[in-house]
Amino acid sequence: MASLPASDRPMPTMSPGIDDVRSAARQIEGVATRTPMLHAEALSEALGCRLYVKAEPLQRTGSFKFRGAFNRISRLDKPALARGVVAYSSGNHAQAVAAAAKLCGARAVIVMPKDAPAIKVAGTRRQGAEIVFYDRIHDDREAIGRTLAAERGMTLVKPYDDPMVIAGQGTIGLEIATECRAKGIAPDLVVVPAGGGGLIAGTALGLEAESCGAKIYAAEPFGWHDHALSLAAGARLKAPDPSVKTLCDSLLAAEPGEITFPINQARLAGGLVVSDAEVFRAMAAGFADLKLVIEPGGAIALAAVLAKKVEIAGRTVVVVASGGNVDPATYRLALEHANNA
Repeated sequence: MASLPASDRPMPTMSPGIDDVRSAARQIEGVATRTPMLHAEALSEALGCRLYVKAEPLQRTGSFKFRGAFNRISRLDKPALARGVVAYSSGNHAQAVAAAAKLCGARAVIVMPKDAPAIKVAGTRRQGAEIVFYDRIHDDREAIGRTLAAERGMTLVKPYDDPMVIAGQGTIGLEIATECRAKGIAPDLVVVPAGGGGLIAGTALGLEAESCGAKIYAAEPFGWHDHALSLAAGARLKAPDPSVKTLCDSLLAAEPGEITFPINQARLAGGLVVSDAEVFRAMAAGFADLKLVIEPGGAIALAAVLAKKVEIAGRTVVVVASGGNVDPATYRLALEHANNA
């Protein structure tokens, strides 16, 4: 069992605040990777803007999810750690929880869809977690997770609607603001992938903590753009057509989170909707310009900027590339699609 950092702030029971994000930064320091913010030079020239990419594919376990998972699990007391943790996830949260639990000396049980990308299943198993598969169409993963937690006395670590998970993701916002100051730039726009909304809620809190005045936009796949609709309506709405197939397996939450949406409603400028073809283009562009492997859901913010879903000319734009756990076959398709476009 790893030596855990001391927790300087108790877990909030409701919405996290700026102090919780700062506490999370101290909690994960030296464990999570402080990922670089890369200048996309060729893309900047082509788009007529200054474009930077926060490279979370280089994070531990290959996605931003490790930040929130470790912040949450490392704060559990010894009896809770001894009982272990449960999570439900299509892959990135699964790997992050499994890795964080392993570091903290806790058992992990992960509820994953049968059609989860093989690379994410393998990564979760590699961390020593037990996997319970479910049918994405017919089964309720949240109900399965709650049942397992109750039966085994484990702590349920939710993928986004958890204050400490949100606070952990918020360290990305702190890092973006710090790196912008170091580079002498002031971002006009920050574009972030949105599934359940934990990443963008945390990022927005982190940017607010640093008095960053950038407009913040959510990026989502077509058919699953519940944030775009909810932000426009001023209320939580479900995805318009969950039957739509998308490459973005990590962004298939049916509606914004109960905790995340109020945070986002108060801070976001709107939502941007992206097609799979545009995602493929972004994945290929990330490889060509930055030599960065980005998974479909992780590339959607970059895709929104490349497709000019919002005015970017002459502006300084930061996008969060949220993960890089992509099956080789899917990645090959993205590169081939770009070459044939």
